[in-house]
Amino acid sequence: MTDDSTVLPTHEDEPHAEATDARLNWLRAAVLGANDGIVSVAGIVLGVAGATSERGPILTAGVAGLVAGAVSMALGEYVSVSSQRDSQRSMLAKEQRELDEDPEDELSELAQIYEGKGLSPETAEQVARELTEHDAFSAHVEAELGIDPEELSSPWQAAGASALAFTLGGILPLLAILLPPPEWRVPVAYVGVLIALGLAGWVSAHLGGSSVRKAVLRVVLGGALGLAVTYGIGHLVGTAVG
Repeated sequence: MTDDSTVLPTHEDEPHAEATDARLNWLRAAVLGANDGIVSVAGIVLGVAGATSERGPILTAGVAGLVAGAVSMALGEYVSVSSQRDSQRSMLAKEQRELDEDPEDELSELAQIYEGKGLSPETAEQVARELTEHDAFSAHVEAELGIDPEELSSPWQAAGASALAFTLGGILPLLAILLPPPEWRVPVAYVGVLIALGLAGWVSAHLGGSSVRKAVLRVVLGGALGLAVTYGIGHLVGTAVG
């Protein structure tokens, strides 16, 4: 038996599943944003490099692509998360109305949820009643909707994180093609981009628990093909125009 004075460990320093999932989702989004930045800017600068070896046009096109891509990513993420947040707020407001209008029916619904998870009817009703007495709104929205009212996603944070990830990813191919001498620009940028894509694939697979080998091969081979096609088209267009 446990003495009443014994303090049982609470593991307060351990993250809850919801918090862990949220952090993983942010990390995955950051990796995907960086991957988009790498591929998009690399495609632009290599395409221009296929048409000309002059540094000015390559820099102009790369910076324009970097800024446009970051803005596009931020705007898309802001709109997406804003729509999700509006939907969540609507569901939360509906749940609050139902609690105000018919609390007994909501209590019964909450008890049925816990009964469906394996509790006996008596235990499920007791748990539902105690949770409702403690914080009815939080108990119902977490069990019925899977939403934590205190942890709604911020559209501004999502937009900023997406733009930052894209920018950090896009800077790499831009520097890789501008820093080397003209004769080494394309090979250095090509290899550097493939290495960066491989790392992004590795991180993405590691976070998602999937096959690292398949993820890396898929993203590297796809990137190599895409960059080769982009460079070839840029070369053909540059030759035709020139």
